[in-house]
Amino acid sequence: MLESKELHTPAAPPTTIGKPVKHRSLWWLWLLIVGGLGYGGYRYYQNSQQKEKDAAAVQTARAGARSVPVVTTAARRGDMPVYLRGLGSVTPFNSVSVKSRVDGQLIRIAFNEGQFVKKGDLLAEIDPRPFQVQLEQAQGQLAGHTAQLNDAQANLARYQALWNEKVIAKQQLDTQAASVGQFQGALETDRANISNARLQLSYSRITAPLSGRIGLRLVDVGNMVHASDPNGLAVIAQLEPIAVLFNIPADNLPPVLRKLRSGSRLLVDAYDRDDRNRIASGYLETVDNQIDATTGTSRLKAVFPNTDSALFPNQFVNCRLQMDAKRGVVIIPVQALQRGPQGSFVYVVTDNRATVRVVTVGITEGNLVEISQGLQAGDLIVTDGQDKLLEGAKVDTRAGQGGGTGSPGGGRPGPGKKRGAGRRPAA
Repeated sequence: MLESKELHTPAAPPTTIGKPVKHRSLWWLWLLIVGGLGYGGYRYYQNSQQKEKDAAAVQTARAGARSVPVVTTAARRGDMPVYLRGLGSVTPFNSVSVKSRVDGQLIRIAFNEGQFVKKGDLLAEIDPRPFQVQLEQAQGQLAGHTAQLNDAQANLARYQALWNEKVIAKQQLDTQAASVGQFQGALETDRANISNARLQLSYSRITAPLSGRIGLRLVDVGNMVHASDPNGLAVIAQLEPIAVLFNIPADNLPPVLRKLRSGSRLLVDAYDRDDRNRIASGYLETVDNQIDATTGTSRLKAVFPNTDSALFPNQFVNCRLQMDAKRGVVIIPVQALQRGPQGSFVYVVTDNRATVRVVTVGITEGNLVEISQGLQAGDLIVTDGQDKLLEGAKVDTRAGQGGGTGSPGGGRPGPGKKRGAGRRPAA
């Protein structure tokens, strides 16, 4: 019985230790799927890039086939001035506050506000009657003292005769001579009083001390004016010529002083607040005797004829002090200059085709720029229409409106001209 039980004992289940799981054997299938997707994406990317290249080629071919309208001008040789710039303020060449020298009532104003007056013109009149009375009093005293002097001189002559006859004492003769001297002194005082009265009377007529433009009236007729009044009657500003005070950095002062010491007459141009339009031209007169320590600048004074009254006191202007000039350099309009990754460049037109030309830029003045390398005088360059240009594009040229022949510093591009900053040439 025991043997039969051992024969029917169930067998143990097979162990799985050391055998791989069935789903782990499928890794190669996932690898094939990922590889297939990557290959498909790569082929799609290649096809899209090829389509873009084909489209760009077609566009380039079309651009080369059609003419792009552009405005051109020729590069030229000329002189480019070198300026020192500074912000300036217009000030009268001379300014006078018209005041009364005597006290009295203002009875007349003989000028119009804003009028140009000449030196010696009557401006105002103070009541002259008090001064006329003082003059008459001084003249009366002179007449009385003159009569007394004549009497004293007659008595002196009689005393002299009596003294010669030894009738009177010498003391009486000396006393009479002293009386004559006193009356002579009184006459001198009277004459001085008369001159002073006449001077005060002349001061009752206030005249212009210099030629210039008179400002607004500060006192009305009928008011009492005094010599101690702080404001005066009006202010006269000399506008022809007129002065401009402007500052330049102290580091630029030595060459200016060398020019002045050598006797050179440095030209100064005054431009408006926007630094576009030239208002007037003058010359540098002098330099201040010290440098402003707070700003590190030096003050200069320029004089302008101002015959057309273009400058006005306290007007702010931009001053350009011409120090030198570069002779015979290549000059182009600034709107023709483009900028890209390779630097500054221009489009040069040759045989009705536009070509990118990299250039080296020098100084810029106004709407003109100096080209030190890359261009020759006579090269035809594009000044408008660069946005539509590609390398080798066919162009339909139109002559510019004097863009390459303007004077340096004469202005800036018009609203239709594009400077092209940040543009890049076609690849």
